[in-house]
Amino acid sequence: MESRNNITVFILLGLSQNKGIEILCFVLFLLCYIAIWVGNLLIIICITCSHLHDQPIQLIEQPMYFFLNYLALSDLCYTSTVTPKLVTDLLEEKNTISYINCMAQLFAMHFFGGIEIFLLTVMAYDRYVAICKPLHYTIIMNRKKCDTMVFACCTGAFIHSFVQCLLTVNLPFCGPNEMDHYFCDVYPLLKLACTDTYITGILVVANSGMMGLVTFVVLMLSYFLILYTIRAYPPKSRSKALSTCSSHITVVVLFFVPVLFIYIRPSTTFPEDKVFALFYTIIAPMFNPLIYTLRNAEMKNALRKVWCQNPFFIRRPLSDRHNYS
Repeated sequence: MESRNNITVFILLGLSQNKGIEILCFVLFLLCYIAIWVGNLLIIICITCSHLHDQPIQLIEQPMYFFLNYLALSDLCYTSTVTPKLVTDLLEEKNTISYINCMAQLFAMHFFGGIEIFLLTVMAYDRYVAICKPLHYTIIMNRKKCDTMVFACCTGAFIHSFVQCLLTVNLPFCGPNEMDHYFCDVYPLLKLACTDTYITGILVVANSGMMGLVTFVVLMLSYFLILYTIRAYPPKSRSKALSTCSSHITVVVLFFVPVLFIYIRPSTTFPEDKVFALFYTIIAPMFNPLIYTLRNAEMKNALRKVWCQNPFFIRRPLSDRHNYS
């Protein structure tokens, strides 16, 4: 127990030791973080406020947008476990994180990241049912089942994150305490542990790497079946289905390829890991709103109505206010 408590603080080496590069990264990632919040909040507002618009079906009542709403929320939570500290650390001379905060960050990052992975899988299943079994869609994807799927995503993510932390929290750390990363993750921690971590590394691959790989394969198979099914569709329907699926596939590739690069291999670290980690911690959450809105006519229409009709975003003309008085 004493050896485990030798290290109470970790030093994060961050992205670079060059001050000029750090200032450039500070400006860039601060703008990215603002864009993440603006984009994902707009998605949440558009979907949850769709009942205020003259639409035949509220967006929140449609499974695809129901899941997209939770995906935007998980994006905000996921990136907020890493990005704020990264941005503030870029201005600090020495970047440190306590052992307790490191374990908390590890748990939160894998929890919200797990939710995102499972939500992307559920969204792929939703599109598969909508396109391949359209007559049974409303029965299979009813609200009760959608709520159950979201709960299952959260439960699966919690189990994954709990196991990940359990594998790490029992490791002894007796020095050194310099972590060549900008946040606390499993492999950099395994590198600092003063014990043999071979078995732990294999378990991490089984927990994170195989989960990511199996999920990615299931997602790709789902979209392959969808693309195979829409071959016989009329051109207009085929074009709409392709547009929706291409958006989803773009998000999946942007998120999963860096994740698999890091977690599918044995417990080794490379300098490139920090760059690849930027893709799933910052870049993917930033591009998700753009991908899902710019290629989706319903989202663009809802966004237009939010800005044009919602009284919280525009001021009423003076004559209208007199009419209410």
